[in-house]
Amino acid sequence: MHSTTTQKHSIQYSYLIGVIGVSLILIWLGIYKFTPTEAKLIEPLVVNHPLMSWTYQFLSVQAVSNLIGATEIIVGIGLLVGFRSPKIAYYSAIAGVVIFITTLSFLITTPNAWKVSDGILVPNFFLLKDILFLAVVVRVMEKNKM
Repeated sequence: MHSTTTQKHSIQYSYLIGVIGVSLILIWLGIYKFTPTEAKLIEPLVVNHPLMSWTYQFLSVQAVSNLIGATEIIVGIGLLVGFRSPKIAYYSAIAGVVIFITTLSFLITTPNAWKVSDGILVPNFFLLKDILFLAVVVRVMEKNKM
């Protein structure tokens, strides 16, 4: 019985750490999107993405970055509020899935996202890390399924 209780607490703690971690990173990066530095850094990602490049026809580089940042902040806060509201957790997790699948797709749509270093094909790890974030929001979605 002790083993089962310990295992249950371990699962609860790992869920808590995962959700808080993803939320903080989304909020932090979302805030950074409001800076000209980050707006310029994400421009090559957005401009080369077939589902996002059109945004620059209507909005400035900074405005697109701000929109992405606001979305990340809202989703990050939603995941935290989701500890009290399963409905908010569920919909925030769906939005998180969209964010992280989009980010991972940059590995395919962005030139030079993959490089050969010492004979080994190496991805842009800043993008690749989102596989773990995707796993966390999928878990949030499963746990709070409506």
